[in-house]
Amino acid sequence: MTKYGSFPGTRPRRLRTSPVMRRMVAETRLHPADLILPAFVREGVSEPVPIGTMPGVVQHTRDSLKKAALDAVEAGISGIMLFGVPEDGKKDGRGTAGTDPDGILQVALRDVRAEVGDDLLVMSDLCLDEFTDHGHCGVLDAEGRVDNDATLERYAEMAQVQADAGAHIVGPSGMMDGQIGVVRDALDQIGREDVAILAYTAKYSSAFYGPFREAVASSLRGDRKTYQQDPANWRESLRELELDLAEGADMVMVKPAGPYLDILARVADAVDVPVAAYQISGEYAMIEAAAEKGWVDRDRAIMETLTGIKRAGARNILTYWATEVARKLR
Repeated sequence: MTKYGSFPGTRPRRLRTSPVMRRMVAETRLHPADLILPAFVREGVSEPVPIGTMPGVVQHTRDSLKKAALDAVEAGISGIMLFGVPEDGKKDGRGTAGTDPDGILQVALRDVRAEVGDDLLVMSDLCLDEFTDHGHCGVLDAEGRVDNDATLERYAEMAQVQADAGAHIVGPSGMMDGQIGVVRDALDQIGREDVAILAYTAKYSSAFYGPFREAVASSLRGDRKTYQQDPANWRESLRELELDLAEGADMVMVKPAGPYLDILARVADAVDVPVAAYQISGEYAMIEAAAEKGWVDRDRAIMETLTGIKRAGARNILTYWATEVARKLR
């Protein structure tokens, strides 16, 4: 053995020596087309309303939402997912405003579709929670429990009015049993076979939804543990996945993203349809809050989390940073 024999024969560090080298050998790449922007539109406001728990995110007016959609097109992202916030007094036990053709969500869908045409995928949250006075994702029975099958009837109607309003994609997010099949049938019955379904396949009952509840002015009393998934479980996600695909889902999603990267990886490995992940409000808020205090490098933290979600198997990522990040990527 020579005097040099104790040195490493293999040096992985050679492939990390410069930005150009690291870029060349990168295994995972973010692209603007990977990203989808969730956006909130509030009825009856003349100026965008800042969301205190989500710095930089607002409840849009109809006009500012159209501007956000045009910005998204310019940045090159793929879609915008709309959530409606009705005026005070318009919520009821059945979420009637959610199926009113002139309700805020349907009006916003028409606005955005007229503004961007087919240059941006106009996507719609298909759920009743923004529109019910009790804040649950479905209608309640006489004992105050979420009635699965009665809720499916409301989802069918909701899917049809959203399609009529211009949605390219609907996103059933309530985690009701059978929701994908009912929505698919409802769309097909009105000749809207062209409208795709993004199934919220694995949506966990998470502590990280808190800021979102401010964003949609949630009226929730209690919790959603009887229909959203238990954070302790992963096998039931695969069962939900099998059911959603059998019922006609075109794409599937895991929500939240960051705390459930293992679920995301399992789902991505199991299917041949596009897989999305939603980087939710609490994930956004934590980084923004820590960055404001100088505890983390904001831009690096954003890119690192998004890269991790993509690396775990997401084809598409819903993130409140979508337009900002897409501009940097371009």
